[in-house]
Amino acid sequence: MSTCAILTDTTLCTGCERCVEACREDNELGPDVPRRWKSRIDDLSSTRYTTILRRKSEDKPGVHFVRQQCRHCVDPACVSACLVGALQKTPEGPVIYDDARCMGCRYCMIACPYGIPRYTWEKPVPYIRKCDMCYDRVVDGGKPACVEACPQKATIFGDRDELIAEAHRRIKENPDKYVDRVVGETEIGGTSVIYISDIPLDFLAFNPEMGDEPLPKLTWAALSKVPPIIGGVGAVMTGAWWIIGRRMKLAEEAARDKRQDKATDEKALDSVQTSDEQ
Repeated sequence: MSTCAILTDTTLCTGCERCVEACREDNELGPDVPRRWKSRIDDLSSTRYTTILRRKSEDKPGVHFVRQQCRHCVDPACVSACLVGALQKTPEGPVIYDDARCMGCRYCMIACPYGIPRYTWEKPVPYIRKCDMCYDRVVDGGKPACVEACPQKATIFGDRDELIAEAHRRIKENPDKYVDRVVGETEIGGTSVIYISDIPLDFLAFNPEMGDEPLPKLTWAALSKVPPIIGGVGAVMTGAWWIIGRRMKLAEEAARDKRQDKATDEKALDSVQTSDEQ
């Protein structure tokens, strides 16, 4: 079954940030606030689920605008890394988050190859925050707020297979305009947010050469060892607790016996002294 997706054509983006404001309004995120853990004021954060990156290229003059957001991977590493199921890949395509399940381990932040999830460090009880592709809108048959807000149609929404076909059509018809690559079509199993561009978009990922193998196979290789490790550590700690408790109990019994012996000796001494006086 095909899923929904977003196609962003960076050659059409003017950097107006109407998508950013639509996302902020729809999710009631509030204004951007400078934080010491943010590299810049317009970085992805708990108040900005999508942002516009500005890049220059040696081959193409001018400033190029590239929208950054959760890629909603077809086989997401963040979902694989989440021990409690707080992150889920939906049949419709979006990767959604349930903060009621989250235990705050932040494994998803480490697992994501695109560095997307953010943590609400400023909150007394922090949670993960990221784009959910306006999932409530999608299940009701609507479009994400960012897509509706784009005046240039640089970002469009639809069936993933159809959008991939549209991306290839644009590249074929304008080979001198675009890099010959649909970003997100196959990388790490594919994503539900795909791009075509006139400049390389390797900067969107930690590692531009990730290959087509889905990352959960790698994360599972590590996470599958977590239960045995936890069980082993638990057994060691339980054994240590028993040994320490046993030693403390023996020490307490020895101290009690010593006190009793001392009391017996003192009583015997008193008895002897009393006999002598008589």
